[in-house]
Amino acid sequence: MRPTAARTVAVWAAACCLIGARDGKLPDALVAGWKGQPACELLSQSATNRVLKCTFKPGTGHERHFHPANFGYALSGGVMRLTDAKGTRVATIKTGSSFTSAGTEWHEAVNIGKTTVAYLIVEEWPAQP
Repeated sequence: MRPTAARTVAVWAAACCLIGARDGKLPDALVAGWKGQPACELLSQSATNRVLKCTFKPGTGHERHFHPANFGYALSGGVMRLTDAKGTRVATIKTGSSFTSAGTEWHEAVNIGKTTVAYLIVEEWPAQP
């Protein structure tokens, strides 16, 4: 069975977005990186939201972090291993796919594919506990 674009987006959103309140102990997506290197860059910030561009070369990822409510858009797709409170799974991200989330208590990701994965994420900011 071939997944539809809508199903791919739904899997991406479910894999990335565990709804819950952050506990204040984890870094946000901008602060969290990978082995001391940044994973995301701040493109824009206002009084109510911010835009990040996150890029993951093969073999790199994003250490455990939280997200406030957000919308994301995949600039370039690939294969990511995602871990959250529900477990670990593999998600194939399609270029041009998008996702929304009411927030992510915590998750972490590693690019296990052969291509660089990059996306834009627009988050409510500042994050509310």
